[in-house]
Amino acid sequence: MAFEKMSSFQQAETKGALYLVPTPIGNLEDMTIRAVKVLQEVDLIAAEDTRNTQKLLNHFEIKTPQISFHEHNTQERIPILLRKLQDGQKIAQVSDAGMPSISDPGHELVVASLAQKIPVIPLPGPNAGLTALIASGIAPQPFLFVGFLARKKKEKEAQLEALSKKTETVILYEAPHRLKKTLKALAASFGGKRQIVLCRELTKKFEEFLRGTLDEALAWAESEQIRGEFCLIIAGNQQVQQPASPESILPLADQVELLIATQGYKPNEAIKTVAKKNGLKRQSVYNSFHHIEAEQGGQARD
Repeated sequence: MAFEKMSSFQQAETKGALYLVPTPIGNLEDMTIRAVKVLQEVDLIAAEDTRNTQKLLNHFEIKTPQISFHEHNTQERIPILLRKLQDGQKIAQVSDAGMPSISDPGHELVVASLAQKIPVIPLPGPNAGLTALIASGIAPQPFLFVGFLARKKKEKEAQLEALSKKTETVILYEAPHRLKKTLKALAASFGGKRQIVLCRELTKKFEEFLRGTLDEALAWAESEQIRGEFCLIIAGNQQVQQPASPESILPLADQVELLIATQGYKPNEAIKTVAKKNGLKRQSVYNSFHHIEAEQGGQARD
């Protein structure tokens, strides 16, 4: 199978195209000029909730018609949308807020469109996870975006157990009515001392960042009335033991010999490097190395 190349913009000029248009996560001023233009010029907007999207369209005086496209009618809508795209229409797909396909509808339509060689053109724009991450104060990279956790108890427990071992910063989404339960599960799996930032009402008037440990976040949640959709930024596990390198399994003297033989190190430089790598004092490695020398006849090394 040949590696597939598709020039979206060139093909979109002569045939139908699917545009993925991010919408503001709160503040309508975050809508880009290009996003407004695309929504004005396409033939149809496939919206997660046409009522919510209509408010956005009214604000920017966009008259383009809509069709509903959400998790409950995906299979019914995709054939309809594909026929329109194949007939040369241009369709914009939007979710209620943020990036299509990221914890929102869209992925199945993208896959179906690509299978029919229909150009898929993404627009950059708002995303709650990245917006929260860069202001959290927790290491921004590497990060692991998870979105919403599994709903079933056993699946969720297994998921959290695996995530607790990750060294990357973890990004989660959570609804207000599930936040307290999720924080309890996180504290049980990650440990109560792990750092977390709760972010809510992002880009809105009452935007808020709550920073502390998981134990402190849980105490806050148990004493407050929980409102708003939350983004959780959780520090990675810094206690995970890294697998030993093959070199570090060797005796100390052999590690020194290896650096001298393969990398051209001088003995003293090799001793210092091995000591640092193994978390030992230089003298310990020096003694070990020269003890081997003595057994081999005390030949000088420099």
